[in-house]
Amino acid sequence: MTLFWIAIFIISLLVMLRGGEWFLDGAEKIGRFIGLSSFIIGATIVAIGTSLPELISGIFATLQGATDIVTGNVIGSNIANILLVMGVSAVIGRRLSIQKDLADLDLPLLAITTGLFVLIVWDRIITSPEALILLVGQIVYIAYTLMHKDELAVTEEDVLLPSENREKVSALEILLFVVGGVGLILGSRYLVESVIQLSAIWGIAPGVIAISAVALGTSLPELFVSVRAALKGKAEVAFGNIFGSNVFNMLAVAGIPALIRPLALDDKTFAIGLPFLIVSTLLFIFSGLSRKMHIWEGLFFVLIYIFFTGKLFGFL
Repeated sequence: MTLFWIAIFIISLLVMLRGGEWFLDGAEKIGRFIGLSSFIIGATIVAIGTSLPELISGIFATLQGATDIVTGNVIGSNIANILLVMGVSAVIGRRLSIQKDLADLDLPLLAITTGLFVLIVWDRIITSPEALILLVGQIVYIAYTLMHKDELAVTEEDVLLPSENREKVSALEILLFVVGGVGLILGSRYLVESVIQLSAIWGIAPGVIAISAVALGTSLPELFVSVRAALKGKAEVAFGNIFGSNVFNMLAVAGIPALIRPLALDDKTFAIGLPFLIVSTLLFIFSGLSRKMHIWEGLFFVLIYIFFTGKLFGFL
């Protein structure tokens, strides 16, 4: 049975990730067709779409009562995004350097969001009123982004296209959009079920699998995007991808399921995951302030992630 549920876990993860990719691609095409600007699509559809696997799996886990999977996935994904994704990106890119000043808004917002999240989960539970606070924070962030689109838009694609110039949506793209949504839902459903079954077989908390294997799997899209950006010398994309994903994880991916029922933290997520989340976020903020990340910093980040995994499973 162990091999069966491991296979279900891997297949579900792949189906969920591919389904999310098709769903996101279709949503972007449809957004362009109905006349949304590329900036609005990026600030809403893309920002939310890249975290859909975490969100949908979190909702399914909450409905099944395995709420520690949600918190473990949020914390583990953020740790993996910073230490593993940014670390590997810096190693492959050899040196990441950005021009944008992150200190005026982005880094303070990440620090405030992380501080708020840590404060809320410090009692090892996220209640419905606390979920509302997180979701209000997400709404404020999106509203601020949309209100300042004119300041941030830099290309002709950032303006709304006239109807005669809009790209048409084919039947195949609509089909992939629908299939992607179904795959996302089914993949998330059986991913959660496999985690619950494996945790029972191995005698460990579901949150431990969530903070490690699930978090690593759902961070693969961010890894691919950031590594590709690093190879092309687009460090802003690598930094921005992690920044946006981590903020959305803490505010929405944790907030929406917590409206259904309170979310709990298991012992290892609280004792190991939370401190590593704080440390990794501080390291990321420091790198953002310096506007660069060298290859040795990337190696250091990856080593910390290996150490984190070793502590999580008692190897170190």
